[in-house]
Amino acid sequence: MCGTHAFKPLCAYIDKRRFVVSSQPEEGRDKCPYGPTTGYTALIIDQQIYTASQYEFWSFPDIRRNSPSPSLKTEDAPTRWLNDADFVGSALVKESLGSGSGDDDKIYFFFTEKSQEQTTTYSHSRVARVARVCKGDRGGRLTLQKRWTSFLKTRLTCSLPEYDFHFNMLRSVFVMPGLTPQDTLFYGIFGLEWKNVKASAVCRFSLPEVKEAFQGPYMENQDSGSNWKEYVGKIPNPRPGTCITDSLRAKSINISTSLPDDVLDFVRRHPLMSQQVQPVDRRPLLFRRTTDYTHMVVHMVQGLDEQMYQVLYMGTDEGWLHKAVDIEGQLHIIEEVQLFEEPQPVDNLLLSKKQMSVYVGSPSGVIQLPLSNCRRYASCYDCVFARDPHCAWNGAECVDVLTQADRSALIQDILHGKSGCEQIPYDVVQRSRSVRVDDDVLLQCELSSNLATPLWTKDGTEVQGYNLNSGFRTGTDGLLIIKAREDQSGLYTCYAVENTVKVAVVTYNVSINLDVPPPPLVEPTHSLFTTRPAPTQSSLSEGPRSPLLLLSPRKMEAIYLSLITVLGALCVVLTVVLVYVGFCLRVGQRGKYCLRAATAAHPISKRSSRSRKHHRNSSNMEPKTVSSHCNGLCNGVSKRRNGDIIDEGFLQVVPGEGHTSLGKEPPPPAPPLPPTPQFSSPEFDFPNGLSATLPSVLRRMNGNSYVLLRQSDSENTSPLFYSFADELNRILEKRKNTQLLPRPDESSV
Repeated sequence: MCGTHAFKPLCAYIDKRRFVVSSQPEEGRDKCPYGPTTGYTALIIDQQIYTASQYEFWSFPDIRRNSPSPSLKTEDAPTRWLNDADFVGSALVKESLGSGSGDDDKIYFFFTEKSQEQTTTYSHSRVARVARVCKGDRGGRLTLQKRWTSFLKTRLTCSLPEYDFHFNMLRSVFVMPGLTPQDTLFYGIFGLEWKNVKASAVCRFSLPEVKEAFQGPYMENQDSGSNWKEYVGKIPNPRPGTCITDSLRAKSINISTSLPDDVLDFVRRHPLMSQQVQPVDRRPLLFRRTTDYTHMVVHMVQGLDEQMYQVLYMGTDEGWLHKAVDIEGQLHIIEEVQLFEEPQPVDNLLLSKKQMSVYVGSPSGVIQLPLSNCRRYASCYDCVFARDPHCAWNGAECVDVLTQADRSALIQDILHGKSGCEQIPYDVVQRSRSVRVDDDVLLQCELSSNLATPLWTKDGTEVQGYNLNSGFRTGTDGLLIIKAREDQSGLYTCYAVENTVKVAVVTYNVSINLDVPPPPLVEPTHSLFTTRPAPTQSSLSEGPRSPLLLLSPRKMEAIYLSLITVLGALCVVLTVVLVYVGFCLRVGQRGKYCLRAATAAHPISKRSSRSRKHHRNSSNMEPKTVSSHCNGLCNGVSKRRNGDIIDEGFLQVVPGEGHTSLGKEPPPPAPPLPPTPQFSSPEFDFPNGLSATLPSVLRRMNGNSYVLLRQSDSENTSPLFYSFADELNRILEKRKNTQLLPRPDESSV
């Protein structure tokens, strides 16, 4: 296990049985890249680590073998073997097994790099490659010391031959082992160089084709540039790039360090092969537009016909998983599964035969899916049309073949996907429609398979001319009858056509009338003892009236107009209410209040007797708002003293006029007014000579109003009293024409 560790790569070993880290982290600079987005592949073979990636800060591409065996690398001078390579996978092929020549095991690396060759047939900036090294390589003695002596690479071709259209970007590779090493297959996902074009192709390569390319002619760089041409000179012996075999051992060449220098020098200058690796059948297995596949795995399954089928699981860049089967060189898409709610790429796929599951890795997490989900197919035709080697019909449901001990009665047709269900009954959905003449009616038909096409019939005859003139129009959602006519009434059936087999999906009994009859009148409510007439046979045969007859277009139009009218009226009422409330709030903000000190109109002695007389009512006080221009007369109330009208205060608090609740105890009496403070010291006089005791109590309020409480009689007789009154009236008269602040900081007198 290796990690970038913030551009300081570290590696550690994991105990496979216990799945725990069994060692301390060690330096990983030569084993993994510095960045997490860099392409990387690695293998552990006989306790040796083989890695391929872009190393160091300058992203130098390399294929390396680390200790304990002698460390080996690729050559970068005079000819660079790798040119901005992006690795996607690697595989070990044990070609030594069953080899009559004593061949060595080989390790294959798959990547995309900048193109080095320029030919007349094609010219691409990047191409897909496969490189090969021998497991027993030990490097050269002097030439290619600590370098691979068996490194060779060639191009992988995946194209549409009829258009000469090439897919150059290798995205993923999967190695499918065969019964023998020679039966090994390489599956690759290829894409385009252009980022704004989404397309994918799946090509399959055989090991004999790859070996044949490595046994072909070499390419040579003649002018130390990009002008690579096929080498036509003499090839040294033994053949450069080959592994140690029995024929070399017979010549006392038992290890790569014993190879002649001319052979090693040729390998240094000729790492590229001229012959390209062509896919099986010389064309892609699958080509999909508007889809970018990212990773894939392959599972070998045996069908009921005793043939072996290769099932492919392919992840997309938007979080979908496509399941396909290879049928005679063509990929048939079985199903498409959406894995995530939000689109995100599939970063990795892992197949577990023991768990019979496929594991999907993405930026948000890992998902486990079963290799098959046969129970989703509800009918025999759905099960057979899927052509899934895992599934078969047992007469009642679609089941997994691997879970069935007795397979004699199972129905499966992978090659053609159409036979076996002719005698199996199935249900067809029955519906009815009743419309008026000149109305449009849509007959829906939902197909469970994306590969099926709809076919409509009327009274057993196929509906012809799907256009406006014929009165019919078909689409993915069903059949549309345009401006229905009376002669278009009948029985319509939708068929799903797949693999030349027609399967009825739904039938419609369409009735087109001149006008929909009005709904029956509702009879008045009868008494419990009223005897109703017995229903006639005709009424029983009619049955309940369809809701579509009651909801005619004219009635629906009237209902819509009524709803619009009611909603409009509600909007008008709400608007008026909001305007009125806003006006009231504005008026309330501009109002003023006056306080009339009721206690100032009577002496203290009279006030005490008055409170005893009206003890019940004096506890309830009601402030009355008066005009800002009230001068001694507020709401028609004034105080007299010795026959003269006395003008005092600006808000009158009238005792005894509050509302009382019957049957309830009166509230407690109001607290008495605070006593009048007495200041005799001259230091409390104001600058105008008025004593500080003239306004006995001043209270701050939240507005620009004034509160004047009771003053003593001695203060009224003071020679400065009238000058203070004049000054106060002048200030008040001035303030009447002044704009009041909504929230003043303080009040003044």
